[in-house]
Amino acid sequence: MNYRFNEFEFDSESLLLTKSGLTLAIRHNEAKVLALLLERADKVLSKDDILSHVWQNRPVSEQAVFQNISHLRSILGNQAIKTFPKRGYQWQLETVRVTPDSQSSTIPVRTQYQPLPVPSHNKRPRWLYFALASMLMVSVLAFYLPWPDQQENTHSRISIAYIPMTQLNGTEKLSLDDDTDFDFTTLTQLDAAHFETSADLEYPALAGTHPFVLTGQIRTHNQSYYLDFLLKGPFADWQGQLTSASEQDLLQQLKQHLNQPVIYDLLSQPQAPELKQANLSIAHQQAPEDLIILGQLISVYIQMDELDKAMVMAEKLAVLGKRQHQPQQLGNGLLYQSEILTAKSLFELSAQKLALAIEHFETIADLKRQADAWNAQSWLDHQNHDYPAVKASLLKSAQLALTAKDKARELHALTYLSIMASKHKQEQDKYLYLQQAEDKMKAYQLPSYHFAKIPFHYAIFASNAAAKEPHLKQVLEFTALTPDHWVAQSSRKQLIHYYLKHRRLMQAQALVENLATDNAHNSYLKALLAQAQQQSPSMLEHAKRAFEQARLAGERLLSLDAALLLCTTQNPQVNYDFYSQYIDENATSYWREINELSLVALKL
Repeated sequence: MNYRFNEFEFDSESLLLTKSGLTLAIRHNEAKVLALLLERADKVLSKDDILSHVWQNRPVSEQAVFQNISHLRSILGNQAIKTFPKRGYQWQLETVRVTPDSQSSTIPVRTQYQPLPVPSHNKRPRWLYFALASMLMVSVLAFYLPWPDQQENTHSRISIAYIPMTQLNGTEKLSLDDDTDFDFTTLTQLDAAHFETSADLEYPALAGTHPFVLTGQIRTHNQSYYLDFLLKGPFADWQGQLTSASEQDLLQQLKQHLNQPVIYDLLSQPQAPELKQANLSIAHQQAPEDLIILGQLISVYIQMDELDKAMVMAEKLAVLGKRQHQPQQLGNGLLYQSEILTAKSLFELSAQKLALAIEHFETIADLKRQADAWNAQSWLDHQNHDYPAVKASLLKSAQLALTAKDKARELHALTYLSIMASKHKQEQDKYLYLQQAEDKMKAYQLPSYHFAKIPFHYAIFASNAAAKEPHLKQVLEFTALTPDHWVAQSSRKQLIHYYLKHRRLMQAQALVENLATDNAHNSYLKALLAQAQQQSPSMLEHAKRAFEQARLAGERLLSLDAALLLCTTQNPQVNYDFYSQYIDENATSYWREINELSLVALKL
């Protein structure tokens, strides 16, 4: 069966995909997924449906479905396949099905019918074919399509659970009403401020029934309303800021922004930075005035070290922010520019952009972004070897965050100051500000995983691996309920390296055996343990999986670790050239420095 949609044609028997007559490169399983989606375009296909039909119940991870769907979208466009959270995927493009025995016999797959071209060699008058084709089309449409009052509403509403939004200086709670695009569920049992500091505990309990949870805070300044919002999903967070002259218009802007499929694609499945960049670029082209989309695109370019492209987009954000009279986004554009210039070690230019960003944030009393800017300024002060300036910048950041009632930013400023004091050999300050952070955590009655940062910092201060061990073990105790928190992952990795180096295999085994989450960090630890236990097949399986998962999650350093581990093996099943080339093309100077001995031994 042949299918035609947009400029594409797909033969489901030969699994051949063409665009404007040119054959496109597409993998076999991707072609089979496409064939299944087209064949059952009227159904939402679950991951299990796709796995059973395409892979025929072979032992393949659900990740294979994500990867194939993502690659198809990168070829056919983001709108071709829609994700229905917790349900599956469905084909969306208007498609013509062409039967193999007659190119003029067509059956509409979805709702729109397209006439086929008339062969140029036919000698009969073209007007006759057009007339006959029109009559045939009207007949077919009359047969297949119901009258307007009988048509089913195929539009699927987006389901979002939300925590009532409050004003920073008031108790008024704002409601989001259902409409044709959204189905909102109010989580009255939760408070936005509490959720902000407890999301790592609260969200997993909600995710089963509410995969998308929205929260935010509204403030007013000079008769304007400003919204900071956060939308949590299974694999990522999405956040941004909006501005308006009224609360109702602000909420309407929020709905308009959230009614974009790219957001839920990014939240519902892990995506490699390259795929994120492609999807966000398409979304930006479709909604060029949406400055939150543009900001997200800039962040991905920075993550990919595409700094020149990131700078072009950051300058564009600043220009559009000014043109749209949005000092918030103008300041964000300048803040991005400063970050990019810092990454390029252009510290003086970065400081200039940062000062301008602070000015714009001050005009709208955006204390959170001011706190971020002063935090960034502390790194520039560090580059100038000026500890008093570092200290002043971070204390100012902490104070701004305190005034904004942003506990996370305040605690980050204090713990970061502790680290900076250590870098500058300020022994008294490094313990003083870490103690202040711990006192704040107790006063705020934060969940235990926040306290894990205290022993984590003590481990940083420790002089050797043996001295770090008790602190890292304490981190794992504090994160027992949140084992995938970044401090837990980092501590577990440090401990297993220490245990394996000293052949303490039983303790290394105890660290790994209860890891339930299938992610890149855990796969890498399992690979290390299998290598130490000389279990080569298991080591290869876990190491390759760690590499794939890290690439998909955008964890560059971890993907490099996994690639290096695979290069150390002498197994013929490992494509040494591929992984060594990956290291050569992606290794950062920092990563090369800490892995220098291994790289020299492998001549990489």
